[in-house]
Amino acid sequence: MIHTIRFRLTVLYSGLLFVLATLVLGAIYFAVSKTTEQRPYTTEYAKAYNGGQYVGKREVVFVEEVENAINVRTMATLRDYSLYTLAGLYVASLGIGWVLSGRVLRPVRSITRTTEEIQATDLKRRINLNGPRDELKDLADTIDTMLSRLEEAFRAQRQLIDDASHELRSPLTIIRANVDAVLADPDASEEERARAVAIVDRATTRMTRLVEDLLASARRQGGAFADADLDLSRVVGEACEEYTAPAAARDLMITRDLGRGLEMTGDSDALRRAVANLLSNAVRLSPPGGTIRVAAGRSDGWLWVAVRDDGPGLREADQERVFDRFWRGETSRRDRHTGLGLAIVRQIVESHGGRVAVFSRLGQGATFVLWLPPRDGVPGVPPEDNPLR
Repeated sequence: MIHTIRFRLTVLYSGLLFVLATLVLGAIYFAVSKTTEQRPYTTEYAKAYNGGQYVGKREVVFVEEVENAINVRTMATLRDYSLYTLAGLYVASLGIGWVLSGRVLRPVRSITRTTEEIQATDLKRRINLNGPRDELKDLADTIDTMLSRLEEAFRAQRQLIDDASHELRSPLTIIRANVDAVLADPDASEEERARAVAIVDRATTRMTRLVEDLLASARRQGGAFADADLDLSRVVGEACEEYTAPAAARDLMITRDLGRGLEMTGDSDALRRAVANLLSNAVRLSPPGGTIRVAAGRSDGWLWVAVRDDGPGLREADQERVFDRFWRGETSRRDRHTGLGLAIVRQIVESHGGRVAVFSRLGQGATFVLWLPPRDGVPGVPPEDNPLR
C-alpha cells in the first residue's frame, strides 16, 4: 500500500499540514516568549513580629516575583499544549488526507476498473466519466477516443482477414481440385494435364496478385512513406511509360496531357503505384482500339491527376463502393480481379492529404481523379467537378 498514489498523497498532505502548523505554533511561542519576562523567581525571608514580639522568619513573596512565576508556568503550559495539538493535528490530517485523496482518485479507480474489463475482442465498453471538466475528465475522454479508434482498427482488421480468407479460399480450392484430379487419374492425357497446369497457373497468379495488393495495403495503412519534394508530372509520366507496352498489346493508346510546375511533397513510389493502379484498370477494362487519356494539372490551388478509359463504366450506386476493399464489379468478377487496387489508391491519396473521385456513366467509360495538395499547402477542400469534362 505504501507505493500507492493515495498513500503518497496522504503522507504529502499530512506532512505539509504538520510543517505549516509547527511553523505557526513555533512563531506564536517565540513571539510570546520574547514579550514575556521569564527568569528564575526567588523567595526572600523577613523577620516577623506579633504584638511586638519576634516570632521568627516568614516567607515573603513580592508582586514582581508572582508575575514572573505566572509567566514561566504559562509558557510551559503553552509549550506542552502546542506539542499535544501538533500530535493530534498530525493524526487528524492523516485521516482527512486519506479520505480526501480517496475522493480525488475515485475517477482514476473508475478508469482502471473499466479498462481492466475491456478485452481485445470486445472494445465496445467506454468509461463515460461524469463530473467536472478537469484533467481526469480529459484523460477519460482521451481514452474513450482511443478505444473508438482501436475498435475501428480491429473491425477493419477482422474484415480484411475475413475478406482475404474468402478470396484465397477459391484459388486454393481450384488448385487442390485440379491437382487431386490429375494425381488420382494415372491415365490422364497430356492435354488434360496441360489444362490442369494452366488452371493452377491462373489460380496462383491470382493469389500472387492478391498477396501483393494486401502487402501494399498494409504498408499504406502503416504510413511508411518516404516523403520528399517531387514533380507530379514526372511521376505520372513514369507510370504511363510502364503501361505503354501492356496497352499496345491490347491495341490501346495512352495519351498524355501533363501540366508543368506541379510540385508537391510526398512519396513518389506510392503515388506512382496509385496512378499505375488506375492505368491497370483502364488497360484491363477498355475495349481493343480504345484510348486511355491521362492528364495532370492545377485547379483552385489543388493538383490533380485524371485517368479516363473507354470501359463499361459504373452505375451510380456502384460509384460509392468502387473504392471499398474487395469490391468488384461484374467485369472484375469475371476476370478474378482482387478488388484491392482502387482501395490502395484511396489509401495513398488520403495519406497525402488528398481525395479521390470517380465520374462515370454506365456504358460510357469512367474518369478517376486524384486531388493532391501542392508543396505550399492549400486551404479548403478539393473541388467537386471533373477536370476532364
